[in-house]
Amino acid sequence: MSRPEHTAPPEIFYNDDEAAKYTQNSRIIDIQSRLTYRALELLALPEGKPAFLLDVGCGSGLSGEVLEEEGHVWVGVDIAPAMLDIAAAREVEGDLFLHDIGHGFGYRPGTFDGAISISVIQWLCNADKKCNNPYKRLTRFFSTLYTALSRGARAVFQFYPENDTQVQMITAAALKAGFQGGIVVDYPNSAKARKTYLCLFAGQRDGQTQALPQGLSGEEGLGGEQDSVAYEGRRVDDRQRVRKGNRKAIKDKDWILNKKEQMRKKGDKKVANDSKYTGRKRKPKF
Repeated sequence: MSRPEHTAPPEIFYNDDEAAKYTQNSRIIDIQSRLTYRALELLALPEGKPAFLLDVGCGSGLSGEVLEEEGHVWVGVDIAPAMLDIAAAREVEGDLFLHDIGHGFGYRPGTFDGAISISVIQWLCNADKKCNNPYKRLTRFFSTLYTALSRGARAVFQFYPENDTQVQMITAAALKAGFQGGIVVDYPNSAKARKTYLCLFAGQRDGQTQALPQGLSGEEGLGGEQDSVAYEGRRVDDRQRVRKGNRKAIKDKDWILNKKEQMRKKGDKKVANDSKYTGRKRKPKF
């Protein structure tokens, strides 16, 4: 398959149908979740302290749900209206903004404790309009992001580089903006599991030296590239799966009851009544 960014600009490629398929595909959901957890590891946020994070290219809120589960507050920006419509319908907790990241940001200096991005920044490397210059758009993006981050904060971008030239252009734009850091590659010897992250530091915290994390190695990984994902007509919901260690099951019965109560208080008349079946585990459909 051709790369999505070669097909059409993101706001056109992710139309209503494509956005719905992306959000309902069980394999994409699983990969997006794992990539987000890995990005959070690379952010190296202080333990036990909620952070205020920027999700760049938040899409339908799949990565934002992971941030919520980890107790963080987030703001999401995306250029595709269809993706944001689905995120709003799914009632994600983050604030959502329709925005072209190539135009840069207007946030106050030091607003965010960190930033993540999953499978997004390679889109900035395409000149899908005559007025778009990829390097200038990257420079604008990174320079305004640098300002929006607190001192010593990290930004982690998982992306699918097309070639080494693209990696060099992205890295050069980030360093020009003032960031430190570089490329972290997980499973570099695996064609399918290999994942590339740009890990950036917005300066140094007082009394702390930032060091570029090491990439993961071994045989196990996250599976194939996004372009090899086969769309399915259904969504296999993995929300009841228990995450790493002692993490709580995702969106269990207590969470559902609390969410329904919030919706009732908002005056939503379509909220289903509570019953013994609320939040029950369902057998997978075959």
